[in-house]
Amino acid sequence: MVGHTGSRKGPERDRSTLTHKAGYVLRHPDRVAPYLRRAARDTWLRLKHRDHVGYYRAVMAHDTRRDPEAAVGSRTHERWLALGRMQFDYLLGHGLLPEHRMLDIGCGNLRGGWRFIDYLDPGNYYGIDISPDILIAAKRTLTERRLQDKLPHLTLTGDLTLDFLPGEHFDVVHAHSVFSHSPPHVIEECLAHVGRVLTDKGFFDFTFDRTQGSEHHVLREDFYYRTETLLALARRHGLHARFMPDWEQLPHGQSKIRVSRSPLPDPPPPSGS
Repeated sequence: MVGHTGSRKGPERDRSTLTHKAGYVLRHPDRVAPYLRRAARDTWLRLKHRDHVGYYRAVMAHDTRRDPEAAVGSRTHERWLALGRMQFDYLLGHGLLPEHRMLDIGCGNLRGGWRFIDYLDPGNYYGIDISPDILIAAKRTLTERRLQDKLPHLTLTGDLTLDFLPGEHFDVVHAHSVFSHSPPHVIEECLAHVGRVLTDKGFFDFTFDRTQGSEHHVLREDFYYRTETLLALARRHGLHARFMPDWEQLPHGQSKIRVSRSPLPDPPPPSGS
């Protein structure tokens, strides 16, 4: 459950409005044909898959066959490496240690995962994804990086109840470009259950596409949420939640929220403040 990200230009406006669509066509006429192909695929997959997991699994199967790195939102190998490094460096700067146990939700083809696997003690990385195709690509990444001795766990899942995982087990849970492709009920399912698998001092970081306008989706692949909506949803499930402004200093097109069972320390201020 991963996908396209770009450079940050502030919170997104409502891409579903006719005004935005008309302006976008005028600015990018070359992108009309690819969008129409994507819309046709969306219509076909809607008819075949009524549930979101089945739908997005089919999207990932199609995209992974063409290019596993592009399927997780990286148009070039250099960008794939850079985004993985960005994820790794951020968590390292926020206290990730080799002895920590990490759950990577929507691990994809290990864009960031291979760095975590290499850094963590053997057996401490757990990657889950809804796409069997992208997990096969993840195994190729693992082999290419010669990380077999680190004994990572790579598991297919059909939901985000996390019911097959032990309680109070993970120091860090991570979901990069997952909620940006998830409708509200999938996000709520995850937030309702993630607290069970977190340690008392552990935290869960997730990225999302932020809007200051109305919440909306494009086709059924890209979802845009207000920060306040996701903070309130986490708190509704007994979690402490905080927006992470230091993430937005990085060249990435999404925002980040951190949740935990225990109160969170104040985040570092943005540089230059």
